[in-house]
Amino acid sequence: MYYFTFGFFYLISLLPWRILYFISDGFYALTYYIIGYRKEVVMKNLSIAFPEKSNEERIRIAKDFYHNLIDTFIETVKLLSVSKKQFEKRFTCNDFHVLNDLYPTGQNVQIHGGHFFNWEFANNGIAISSAYPFVGVYMPIANKVIDRIIYQLRSRYGTILIPATDFKTKFHQYAGDRYVLGLAADQSAGNTLNAYWTEFFDRKAPFVKGPEKGARLNNTAIIYGNYYRIKRGYHKLDLKLLTTLPNSFPEGDLTKMMIREIEDSIRKNPANYLWSHRRWKHEFDEEKYGHLVV
Repeated sequence: MYYFTFGFFYLISLLPWRILYFISDGFYALTYYIIGYRKEVVMKNLSIAFPEKSNEERIRIAKDFYHNLIDTFIETVKLLSVSKKQFEKRFTCNDFHVLNDLYPTGQNVQIHGGHFFNWEFANNGIAISSAYPFVGVYMPIANKVIDRIIYQLRSRYGTILIPATDFKTKFHQYAGDRYVLGLAADQSAGNTLNAYWTEFFDRKAPFVKGPEKGARLNNTAIIYGNYYRIKRGYHKLDLKLLTTLPNSFPEGDLTKMMIREIEDSIRKNPANYLWSHRRWKHEFDEEKYGHLVV
């Protein structure tokens, strides 16, 4: 089943970009206008994030978001057959020195980012250009065949993949060596009593403590990564060094700093964020969570 499925997607990936984007436009219309995939969630999130915008403006952002979402899936399929040379023409980063200049210091690095498009380009781009071995954390897909294909795609250029479900038990194998660890720093905390609560678009939300705790524990430098589409099929990554002294900050400040960076990136490019996830599904209760606010 794996070889049949992989072969099917690989043949599709051989289609020219313009044909694939024509297909993407069709799936966009189906997803947005007919299926309405998580449209209520998307519109509610946008109303919370951008109350100052008109409903028409939020609808425009939503439509652009759905285009980006479907394009991301189509581009992921295309990456199955794109050569390294072709990929490097379509993914740029002028700031890799921000990361690679840290390698001679002996300090390891964590790159923190948000749920932006296109994360598959960012994964491959960092793996290709980083002086460090790149470690990525991923959520396994329930369908074993698709999970195997995605795993193969993401590890193509040497990315070391650790399932999020096994991170606590497996990361120690790499923590003693050189690494740059890529983390989505905007993960909503499942356990709201073991979270940092901070303002996200003027509304308090819980965020996982893991990225900050890991940086403190391993004394890693923290870099913020903002990746985004330049135009269809072309993506860019911007890197910004936040600190090389994670333990010099009061607890919670690193998380708050990262969320401010993510929010700033979203405000500049609203449709580049994964609005289909419920970012504010937990209501803030001062009595219950007040001591967790950062």
